[in-house]
Formats: sequence, structure tokens, C-alpha cells
Amino acid sequence: MNNVTIYSTFLPHDDPDASLAFYRDTLGFEVRNDVGYGGMRWITVGPHNQPGTSIVLHPPAADPAVTEDERRVIAEMMAKGTYASIVLASTDVDGTFERLQAKGAEVVQEPTDQPYGIRDCAFRDPSGNMIRINQQP
Repeated sequence: MNNVTIYSTFLPHDDPDASLAFYRDTLGFEVRNDVGYGGMRWITVGPHNQPGTSIVLHPPAADPAVTEDERRVIAEMMAKGTYASIVLASTDVDGTFERLQAKGAEVVQEPTDQPYGIRDCAFRDPSGNMIRINQQP
């Protein structure tokens, strides 16, 4: 038996307040932790019904081993929306799309039946991260 589970995943943010508002107020996730250190913030959020799975919103270049050139590339990729992504699921992807669009989330793709058998939609969070939402069976 496999006892390995998903505990957390990391998404970068370049505006902690905007990211917090998106994940808490737009997506409806609960805030589990909000930690500041050295002028930076790590914010942990997750769905109410999945207390053991979290997203950690983090400063993208907090690692001191990241060079200035790498920081610039990360910032450019985040601005284009090509640096990070996450796939979420909903039992009503169309209703979820309407709710998020009404709250002002940046639409990337309206609900679509994909050729590989998934119905999904996509948004960008305030830091440019791609948020895809799959229809859950």
C-alpha cells in the first residue's frame, strides 16, 4: 500500500496581498498560515474540505542561490504566465467558471470540452500563474 500523499505544492507570488485576496476571496480557500520573514511572505491556503492538502504562495526568488539573472527570468516568465501552474477540480466547472469570472478573475479559457476527454477552464492568478479547473466526474 502506498502511504505517500500530496501535502503541499508551491506557487510563486509577486504581490502577497493580491494573491491572498484571489485564493481566499475569489477561489474561497481558507488561509492556513501567513508568515513574514525578511520583508517577504509565505501564505498557505487550501480548500476547506481538504485540510491535508495546501498551496504555499511564496516569494519566487527567496532562495539565496538564485542569481540576479535567474530572478529576472523568473519575473519575465511570471509576467507571461509561463512560470507556474496548478490544476484544480470542480464538480461544476461551468458554475465555477461563472462565479470566478463574476468576481473579476482573469479568464484564459472558457469551459471547453478538450479532445483528451476533460472539460476544463483556465484563469490566471494575480501573479500570472495558470489555474486550470477540470470537471470532476
